[in-house]
Amino acid sequence: MTQSLRVVFAGTPEFAAAALAAIHAAGFQVPLVLTQPDRPAGRGMKLTASPVKRFALEHGLAVAQPTSLRRAGKYPQEAADAIDLLRATPHDVMVVAAYGLILPQEVLDIPPRGAINIHASLLPRWRGAAPIHRAIEAGDTETGITLMQMDAGLDTGAMIREARTNIDPDDTTATLHDRLAEMGANLIVAALRDLERDGSLPSIPQPDDGTTYAEKIAKHEAALDWRRPAEALVRQVRAFDPFPGAVGTLGDAAIKIWAAQPLSGVTGEPGVIVDVSPEGVVVACGDGALRLTQLQKPGGKRLPVREFLAGAPLSKGQRFTVHGDKRGLE
Repeated sequence: MTQSLRVVFAGTPEFAAAALAAIHAAGFQVPLVLTQPDRPAGRGMKLTASPVKRFALEHGLAVAQPTSLRRAGKYPQEAADAIDLLRATPHDVMVVAAYGLILPQEVLDIPPRGAINIHASLLPRWRGAAPIHRAIEAGDTETGITLMQMDAGLDTGAMIREARTNIDPDDTTATLHDRLAEMGANLIVAALRDLERDGSLPSIPQPDDGTTYAEKIAKHEAALDWRRPAEALVRQVRAFDPFPGAVGTLGDAAIKIWAAQPLSGVTGEPGVIVDVSPEGVVVACGDGALRLTQLQKPGGKRLPVREFLAGAPLSKGQRFTVHGDKRGLE
């Protein structure tokens, strides 16, 4: 059945594209899609359209790519033009998912039924830019999707509904992202159907307790500090897959570590390789050790440790650089 609710959609990466695809497949009208400007990507740094833009163009949806929506920012004319376009586009509600631009109150006030954000955490825990990474890194055992009525704060709006999922011991940001993207897509479609039927969606304010912030992931965080416990480092490895990838420096080589297992009862100087076998490279940590099972050398591919060692042999006694010193090979 064709839906009559008109949805302006704002989003950029794959997480958002999953929601847009579900909204479109459910039959809702999408008169306008907002997404970030094309960015350089890949080894050739060629300008590349976002996943949301690619979906929109493939399905004949109108696309706008303002650099900013803030009149007081660096691009006031672009912002003014985009705001004028929003005002001129008949719609009922805006759905926002990982858009990446700040929406000022002026923009949030345009949709007659408000703006709904699809956020990949159980708010108020992990407000901010990297909720999936930070939940895994912190050792959370549960996360989910929160639909939120947007206000001008950073993920502070009233909660409309949520869906929950366990964080499994082998989950990475990649696997959890895909699960949450599907959950978010299903949740927003159900909410839009209810909004169309009832005319409004009940919401409750976020609680004051339990607020945490998920800061954007910085590349410098990729370096493993071998003085930390193995359990913390394996969470870092999982959290930083696929970006930016956990890194251990051996000599002059920055080796990416894509999979590892914590080991207890293993002692040694942090960063020192204490065992090498086709099953894994065991590196001593501040507490316990890590068995590295999937590695990537500079310019190479991700490889199971057996294949990695065939082309880049490692030896017991070699030492990964530890923060604060410059030693690599002993």
